[in-house]
Amino acid sequence: MAEPIATPCIKVCCVEPQSGLCLGCYRTLPEIAQWMRFTPEQRATITAELPNRRDRLDPIYQNQPR
Repeated sequence: MAEPIATPCIKVCCVEPQSGLCLGCYRTLPEIAQWMRFTPEQRATITAELPNRRDRLDPIYQNQPR
């Protein structure tokens, strides 16, 4: 049986229009759509970048609890 694919999704799916990032996981819509097709290495690279993406959000969203 295949292992489930890890995802940074926290079920808070709302895209901030200015940055194009999901407010829950900080991925872009194309990344979310392609997540299952990415290689484990691609997913690891994106996941490593996610904490730094919070700074790209409009400041009104940066202090929202996750």
